[in-house]
This record gives sequence, C-alpha cells and structure tokens, in this order.
Amino acid sequence: MIDEVNVLVLAAGNGSRMKSSAPKVLHEVAGQMMIDWVLDAVEPLSKNKPITVIGVGADSVQAHVGSRSEFVLQSEQLGTGHAVQQAQSQLESSHGVTLIMSGDTPMFRSETLSEFIDEHKRSNNAVTVLTAIADDPTGYGRIVRADDDTVIKIVEQKDASVTERRIREVNTGVYIFDNQLLFESLSQVKNNNAQGEYYLPDTLDILRQSGHQIGAYTLQNFTESQGVNDRVALSVANQVMHERINHQLMIAGVELVDPASTFIDATVIIGQDTVIEGGVTILGQTVIGKNNLITQGSRISDSFIGDDSVITSSHLESARLANGVTVGPYAHLRPQTNLGDHVHIGNFVEVKQATVAANTKAGHLTYIGNATIGEDVNIGAGTIFVNYDGVNKFTTVVGDRAFIGSNTKIVAPVNIATEAITAAGSTITNDVPGHAMAIARARQINKENFWDHMPHK
Repeated sequence: MIDEVNVLVLAAGNGSRMKSSAPKVLHEVAGQMMIDWVLDAVEPLSKNKPITVIGVGADSVQAHVGSRSEFVLQSEQLGTGHAVQQAQSQLESSHGVTLIMSGDTPMFRSETLSEFIDEHKRSNNAVTVLTAIADDPTGYGRIVRADDDTVIKIVEQKDASVTERRIREVNTGVYIFDNQLLFESLSQVKNNNAQGEYYLPDTLDILRQSGHQIGAYTLQNFTESQGVNDRVALSVANQVMHERINHQLMIAGVELVDPASTFIDATVIIGQDTVIEGGVTILGQTVIGKNNLITQGSRISDSFIGDDSVITSSHLESARLANGVTVGPYAHLRPQTNLGDHVHIGNFVEVKQATVAANTKAGHLTYIGNATIGEDVNIGAGTIFVNYDGVNKFTTVVGDRAFIGSNTKIVAPVNIATEAITAAGSTITNDVPGHAMAIARARQINKENFWDHMPHK
C-alpha cells in the first residue's frame, strides 16, 4: 500500500450518449457496475477511502456504492475542473498526492495505476498525466508536447486545431497531482472554451508556466484506458472484461471450449477440471465446483453446483445442486430448487421451490413446485404437481422410494408416503399411505361396434 495517496473518482456526469434513465456509472460490465470496477482498482492503492464526485443520479450512485467511498456533490456540471473543486474541503489539508480518474473507465487494473503512482513519485512532477497511443484518437483530448518531448498542455477535441487533431497520443483522463498544487492551480482555471466549462487539463499549462515540472506516463495497453460513453463502448468493455475473466479461469484449471462465446461474470467461482462449452452464460453469485460439464445453451445465475455434475442446455436460477447431479436437456430450475446427490432432472422438467433428495429421478416433461421429495423416488413423465389454486400455493410431500406413475396430477396439499405408488394417469387429491397404490381415474369402458354408428363420409 502506498501512503499519502488520495483518490478522487469523477462520477457526476449525465452520460447522455448512453440513452438511458440510469446513471452511466451504474451500467453493468461483466456482472459489476462500472463504478465497482473503478473502486476495485483504486482501493488497494490507499489506506484512505476514495472520494466519489456525484451529480446526475446522485442518490442512486451513493446508494449503490455505500460505505466503499466518501462523497461530494457536484450539483451543476461545469466541467472536470469544477468537479474536482467540490472535494477541496476534504482534501485541502493533505500534503500527499491525489489520483483522479473517471467512474466510467472500468478496465483499469490496480497494477497499472500503482505503476503510474510510482512513476509520479520517482519523477518529482507536480502533475503526471496517464496517456495512451490511440489508433483513432477521435473524441479524446490530445497531448501536446514540446520539441524536447515535455508535456505542454492537453487540448480537448472540440478546441483542437487541425494539426493538434492529428496527434495520436491521448489523455486517458487519469492524473496524479501534488495535492497542494492541484487546488492552487484549479483556482486559476478559466472557462473560456467551446463548452464554457472548467477543464482539469488546463491546470497543466498553469503549473508549467509557474515553473513546475509536468510529466506523462504512457500506457502499454490502450484498451485499459477506454472509457464508456455509449452502448457501443459498453459492449467493447464487456468483451474485454469477459476475455480477462475467461483467461483467469483457464489459467486456474477451468476448460472453456470456446471462450469467445462464453460469458462469465466476475463474481462467479468455478473449480478446476470443470468443462464449459461455448454458448454458455454464467451470472451473479454462482459457485460451481470441480469436474462438472456445462453444455452449450446453458444459462446459470446465482446458483450453487457441487462436483461431478452435468448441466445440459438448461437454465438455472438461484438453485442449489449437490454432487453428481444431471440436469437437462432443456430443464428449468427456478429459485429455491435444492437437489441432492445424484438427482436426475431430465428434458423439459421445471422445478421451483422444491427440495429433491438423493437419487430421485424426474426424467421427462414434468413440473415440480412447492414440494419436498424423498430419496430414490421415480417421477414418471408428464407428472404435474398442482400447487396453486389461484390464490395460494400448497405443498406436496413425497416419501422415500415412492413411485409416481406417468401423467399423474398431484393436487396439493397431499402427502404421498414412503414406498407408495400412484397409477399412471391418476389425479391425486388425498393422502396416499405407505405401500399403497392410489388409482384415481375413470374406469375404462369399451363401446362395442361404436364405429358402425358414426356418420361416415
């Protein structure tokens, strides 16, 4: 940890190009809000909490970030220099350095920022700006250097001359200042520019003219510096972060068959020797153990999967699976599903708010809702747990080793005891005692010679 480092995160902007009712910094990248990625990157750099400048959507941003940051309000958005000035009362007594960055730059790594701070301290600069070389610098502020390669100023796109617009070295929006010189120079910034705003980069020219040393540190990887101003840039950020996440998982022993089509949130934990095919999405607070197979077309969110299980082209939401479970194809496990060891949930089976004990099988075309099911139960194809009367949900209990015949409808509340049987096609409305068979269907009647009485064409 580097002492005497203050961190200021600028997150007050409108983000109008996002075309969204949500504040820009609260858009998700690979399962985390952009502001979370930025805070993750800066938190290891200082013993002090970062300060976040909020404005548009202030209440939402503050509520989301919570205790991770201190906050100051920029009630009127008058530029980056004006935004920084809102934190003057919190920072003016500090004799350390202040790192300033935007809340819409989710791809910066802590390691990069740490190297940037170290370079600033070694160089004895009044301010060091983090720059990058862009293939297409459109939209970025340009770094203007003197003949001896020292930084003279930063020119915003709208204020740049034709010659300056050809410069490919751009401002990433990340700076580190001597804290006292930061606010001293900010007091001299004017708003005589195309936007009528107070630009933070104008402090560089002010400090240079006062005889202070201005420095720049160039990123090795331009991608880290890319901000998110619209949905196109948001998709790029998602792609980059998913690539990072997938790379880390593969290094840790997870096999991704087609990483380019595999989308895994940063919050997901996966054990080694688990194989994940292409076209899989894994979201939220999901934990997957070792030696599992997740096949193409599966979508898993906020779920727990133990070891040695196979999920085939299925959807899981807030479900918990033990070990050796097989699911799918085309199964749907909904919230509060709990499956024991070696349970099989087959094709086109839906389970919700149900606990299914070890070795139980529901192979085909079945709905299981609001149920507690014992071990070694066989649930035949087409079985429906009829749990809802239009107002309330009711629970079904099925004992160990019960056999539920195909096309059974169980109208809850019902208790089917241990080793009980329901005949195929039955509608069960009453409890079934142990070892009994329940038959609840009309007796078959054959009408002899009925064909002869039908009107034939």
